[in-house]
Amino acid sequence: MQINQGINQQILVLYFLLSYNYVVQGEIKLSEVEDQKLESQLKILNKYAIKTIKTMYGDIYDCIDFYKQPAFDHPLISILDGQMKPTLSRIKQTSGTSKSKEASTIWLNDGGCPFGSVPIKRITKDDLIRQKHMPPPEDLAFHTQFSETRNHSGLKKRFLSTQGYRVAIVSTRTDLDYKFGGAGMSATLWNPYVKGQQHSGCRLKVQKLSDIIQIGWRVDPTLYGDTLTRMFIHFQAGNIGCFNTLCPGFVLVDTEIGVGAPFSNVSQRGDIHNLWEYPMYLDRDLVNGNWWVLVQETHREVGFWPQNIFTQLAGFATHIEWGGVAYSPPDVPEPPMGSSFFPTNMKGYDGSCNGIIALNYKGETIEINTIPHTDNPDFYRVYDIPPRGTNKKYTHTALYGGPGERT
Repeated sequence: MQINQGINQQILVLYFLLSYNYVVQGEIKLSEVEDQKLESQLKILNKYAIKTIKTMYGDIYDCIDFYKQPAFDHPLISILDGQMKPTLSRIKQTSGTSKSKEASTIWLNDGGCPFGSVPIKRITKDDLIRQKHMPPPEDLAFHTQFSETRNHSGLKKRFLSTQGYRVAIVSTRTDLDYKFGGAGMSATLWNPYVKGQQHSGCRLKVQKLSDIIQIGWRVDPTLYGDTLTRMFIHFQAGNIGCFNTLCPGFVLVDTEIGVGAPFSNVSQRGDIHNLWEYPMYLDRDLVNGNWWVLVQETHREVGFWPQNIFTQLAGFATHIEWGGVAYSPPDVPEPPMGSSFFPTNMKGYDGSCNGIIALNYKGETIEINTIPHTDNPDFYRVYDIPPRGTNKKYTHTALYGGPGERT
């Protein structure tokens, strides 16, 4: 009963948000009653904090008792004893892929959270209000398109852009007979210029039909309230999904990494001494099917989505994408992507997903056939660079980016 009540309370927040009024300049007009309703909802959504950490960027992370984190408000997630130590794939046995001087970090200061608690970013009134302007998920419009056919014309149809999204990606061929158990990359970090409701980023996406999980970085004022380059995770299980820990679903286990935090460093174009990247992986537990988020060259375990919240991804994935994504509302020019320039294949100049790997259902790294695709080559481009050398078997690089629609 308490679990269902938690879900209903979060749905109630969204209901209230739909009734709020805004002016064009972004000034928020709330009545006294509306403001009081938001304050009441914040008290419900933000859990009791054992410790509070304020970052140099102004974010507040509350250290919440592990079993009181938002994930356990999900009606399909119960106590998960025995699942905190995953049985992961052979990705854990591989060496790191980063060639930067040092990977950027998203660690929290002050030693992170005490043992037995996890850092959950505190939800503010502004966060709730901005959610009204979040665009719809990018992929829902063409799930059915690529599930209907596997021929070449079907693949073209599958990549038609909708609802303001543009991609420059390398992907596996869509085939419902494939069984992928994970994927990885090391993404260079950039800070493309966006404004208003635009966003731009880089992501690794694992998918089967309407179920999707993602990890990457993005510059997104609507989601985060600023234009910093921040880490994100995202899941979609049928019609339910959200970013980071904004709704129940993702079980956080790490005590020091702030999901949704800004990266400590981003790359400066043309400066190979300031080229920063971040390794990130999605890995299916070989025993119970949970989907884990791993980061850094050490494959540090951040947390997982339990397999039973999914329908399609309760099993294996059939599709993987690596690369850039940008969004702009209707009648607004497309923002830059990646390093904000077309790829050059010169170190220090390009948006890139390095060390691309895919795993099979046994958790083994496999050779894959990939397809490069961009929606509009006048604005964005992508190149699929094949493996080089004997020490990088089965890995390749996606170079992507572009200036967008200059005005």
